Amino acid sequence: MTVNEDVFTNWKHREEIAESMIPVIGKLHRERDVTVLLHSRSLVNKSVVSILKAHRFARQIAGDELSVTETLPFLRALATLDLGPSQIDIGMLAATYKDDDRGLSVEEFTAGAVAGATGDNKIDPSRPRDVVLYGFGRIGRLLARLLIEKAGSGNGLRLRAIVVRKGGEQDLVKRASLLRRDSIHGQFQGTITVDEENARIVANGSEIQMIYSDDPTTVDYTEYGIQDAVLIDNTGRWRDREGLSKHLRPGIDKVVLTAPGKGDVPNVVHGVNHDMIKPDERIISCASCTTNAIVPPLKAMADEYGVVRGHLETVHSFTNDQNLLDNFHKSDRRGRSAPLNMVITETGAASAVAKALPDLKARITGSSIRVPVPDVSIAILNLQLERETSREEVLDHLRDVSLTSPLKRQIDFTSAPDAVSSDFIGSRHASIVDAGATKVEGDNAILYLWYDNEFGYSCQVIRVVQYVSGAEYPTYPVPAAPENRPAH
Repeated sequence: MTVNEDVFTNWKHREEIAESMIPVIGKLHRERDVTVLLHSRSLVNKSVVSILKAHRFARQIAGDELSVTETLPFLRALATLDLGPSQIDIGMLAATYKDDDRGLSVEEFTAGAVAGATGDNKIDPSRPRDVVLYGFGRIGRLLARLLIEKAGSGNGLRLRAIVVRKGGEQDLVKRASLLRRDSIHGQFQGTITVDEENARIVANGSEIQMIYSDDPTTVDYTEYGIQDAVLIDNTGRWRDREGLSKHLRPGIDKVVLTAPGKGDVPNVVHGVNHDMIKPDERIISCASCTTNAIVPPLKAMADEYGVVRGHLETVHSFTNDQNLLDNFHKSDRRGRSAPLNMVITETGAASAVAKALPDLKARITGSSIRVPVPDVSIAILNLQLERETSREEVLDHLRDVSLTSPLKRQIDFTSAPDAVSSDFIGSRHASIVDAGATKVEGDNAILYLWYDNEFGYSCQVIRVVQYVSGAEYPTYPVPAAPENRPAH
């Protein structure tokens, strides 16, 4: 047998193993509300190739690809346990098992590592929490995709209704078509049918009521059987407490805004300050996509090195707020053609840092340039640190944070030498550190942070909604505290 045949045979063997993992992952998700992860990447509803690619990502840990032959025993061990609702990272189980010196079997180690999700310790599945989308634009449709995707176990979040202004004839058919296929994010993963008689979209078995209204104060959601719901306003029409309170109608318990909140509305970046949300808080903002992109790595740097001051420059894809061709616009410059120009504009992300990181005393300034790409942006974060360091130390720290810290769902890391913006379409992280572009000299560090300003941000919004709904299940094994993680 030739070397090439050996490589191909190995690939087919790994395909066979990955294929055997799919029904186990699916059964854990459907029957026990367990989401199987691999280094914070969900393996639920993933193809054979997607599972193998997720394993290949693990080469960023120590330069070696993680094999399905290493993770399969942990998945099999999980299938034998009395698990409750949780997220379990088999990549982290495999990595921590290698460093464990107690001589335990895979089954014994796994049982101990996920003990908080088994037996008397396991939490009860949450009853489905109703969710209403107010608005159905770029963010609204991605939120719908994520909510439908996460409805698989029957627990957690359940998209019940979408509120929009009537758009003319065949409104429902056209909106369903926009949900079904997207020029940037591709085809919807599943089936969508339209029930025009009852004004409903049925997506992967979820019945979603379309409610036509231009005034939130006219809607009684209980008429549609909706109770105790979280309403996500993705229109940006109202940003202060007074305006957003219009949504607090019968059937609505909380309102989550997908734009920076004004006044005393708390601005939340999941992973950083979501735990400051008070149980009785009914109105919450998820800040902006750029704020979500910069605050987690800024916190990671401040915790390790301290930050004296910083400047943010974001190179941002164009949005529907800009004009396709030159025309009147209430804002300066944004009236000029978005697909033909780089457009200097403002960003509130730098000033929003203070709300998400109140203990950070460093002054952060910022500006923005809109550029002719439809999705994915990059934030350039120029920081003066409290102590000198090196490029290698900073990269080791950020790589470690992206893999093993409580911020691993927010911060991703790439060392690809030819990475470009389109590579990050569909990323579920708030931002991705570009190792090759990172610059460090003395106490100055410049980070280049990619982010899918549509999908990555939508994932952050869903995480906040899960948290306030009590549907954000614990993750195992528990990430080590910073003081207990390996030194650089």
